[in-house]
Amino acid sequence: MGKKDKKNSREETIEKLKGLKKAAEEEAQEQTKEAEENNTKEAASEEGSSETKEAEAAAEENKEQAAETPSEEEKTAASDKAQAKIDELNDKVMRQMAEFENYRKRTEKEKQSMFEVGAKSVIEKLLPIVDNFERGLATLSEEEAQGGFAKGIEMVYKQLMEELSKLEVKPIEAVGKEFDPNLHNAVMHVEDEEAGENTIVEEFQKGYTYRDTVVRHSMVKVAN
Repeated sequence: MGKKDKKNSREETIEKLKGLKKAAEEEAQEQTKEAEENNTKEAASEEGSSETKEAEAAAEENKEQAAETPSEEEKTAASDKAQAKIDELNDKVMRQMAEFENYRKRTEKEKQSMFEVGAKSVIEKLLPIVDNFERGLATLSEEEAQGGFAKGIEMVYKQLMEELSKLEVKPIEAVGKEFDPNLHNAVMHVEDEEAGENTIVEEFQKGYTYRDTVVRHSMVKVAN
């Protein structure tokens, strides 16, 4: 075989190889395209299946919610029950408040009563001191009453009476008044035509009241 024939044979072989390579590349491209189409179909199928499942799940959830939603009758019954419970609690609170108010008033009254009893006891103990002041001042002569000591005693007596007055301690009026057994204690009776019947003509011991309570009755002489 000559050189020219060998050259032609080599070129033919090269062309055949190029043809085979091109065919192989085209076949590979076809396979790739087919694979991509298959993947797209599978993805679409899976997406559709997922949407279907989601729709089914949503429908099931709506069904459950509808089953759980109470009817109007059930709502009305629950509302009436709740209102009845509220009314019961309100009534209980009102009762407790009324009981507490009664307890507060009762306690306040008892405290006030105890205070008045204690104050009355102290006042009863002070009244003999007042009597002694009055007796001592009554025995002073006009000259002695002008002395510094007598004036000091009189000032102490007046201060004591002012404080008793602030505590609502008041002397009971007696001489010239009609005898009242609630305020006066008659220890002597006398016939006196000038004085009216059942009239107090003399007071032996002054009586006192504390607020509306008699602490000590006046000891008096009454005309018949």
